Amino acid sequence: MGLPQSSRLQFTQDLTICRILNGLWQVSGGHGRINPQAAIREMFDYHETGFTSWDLADHYGPAEDFIGDFRRQLAKSRGTEALPRIQAFTKWVPHPSRMTREVVEHNIDISLRRMEVETLDLLQFHWWDYRDKRYLDALKHLSDLREEGKIRHLALTNFDTEHLRIITEHDITIVSNQVQFSLIDRRPEIEMIPFCQAHNIQLLTYGTVCGGLLSEQFLGRREPGQWSLKTASLQKYKQMIDAWGGWQLFQELLGCLKDIAEKHAVSIANMATYYILTKPCVAGVILGTRLGVSEHRADNARVFDMTLDAGELDQVHSLLSHSNNLFQSIGDCGDEYRN
Repeated sequence: MGLPQSSRLQFTQDLTICRILNGLWQVSGGHGRINPQAAIREMFDYHETGFTSWDLADHYGPAEDFIGDFRRQLAKSRGTEALPRIQAFTKWVPHPSRMTREVVEHNIDISLRRMEVETLDLLQFHWWDYRDKRYLDALKHLSDLREEGKIRHLALTNFDTEHLRIITEHDITIVSNQVQFSLIDRRPEIEMIPFCQAHNIQLLTYGTVCGGLLSEQFLGRREPGQWSLKTASLQKYKQMIDAWGGWQLFQELLGCLKDIAEKHAVSIANMATYYILTKPCVAGVILGTRLGVSEHRADNARVFDMTLDAGELDQVHSLLSHSNNLFQSIGDCGDEYRN
């Protein structure tokens, strides 16, 4: 099974990506034990199906090493000419401290070695404490490394609109920001998307299926206790649902999505993913991959064959209008990590 052309997006002038990216947070712990050999075998399955784009980070356990192993095995079995079909987007998440050229380059070199690449396709930078302005020093050095060829493109993770604006005002070119965005968490629509539209910045989104809560598995189910949810993702996004409007309203949303999904022979998760992919500035949605544990490739592929009409979207929007305003209660994108 291959994916249709509609699954591909010209992300930058020199990078075409699959609009559903394989998220490797799930290999970092809290989602079940991952067998490295089984993981690499399944990476081949994703790649051959057309899911060629990967989202990872320096602190996602063995994620960067998995990319390195996968690249090495792919080159051995298919030749080095197969390697450009892989798009691997990593992150650097330093503890706020003095950001010298030596510190920055040393950490980028670690990712280059682990992933077995000469250039990082996309380096997504995150900074925990906005009060510490040395994030601008780090970004300046990262920009220099981009000019020197160690980084192809520079991006951000979980920066809010105010600090994205500050970065652009310092003439640092950013191609994307990775943010949480879903039917439950629509905060990017308030300030982030208008700013990105004005400055030609794209969004990569995560949390779009709420760790699997936006699925048939939880339709009609009694509200689970926090510790009965077996993965870190489920626990995280259940808290977001509580803030959004609670389990009863969530059940109404699942029911609405299920009714529409059945008309199109798709799943609730497809509905949730499609909804975000149609939003302005959204280049791709990151869906977690529990390599060697579970997979949803055939289901995810259905996203690229579906459309919703205005009436169906109105049904969804009518229900969403009863939820709480998370922008008011939590703040802008990424503020939940800093408050």
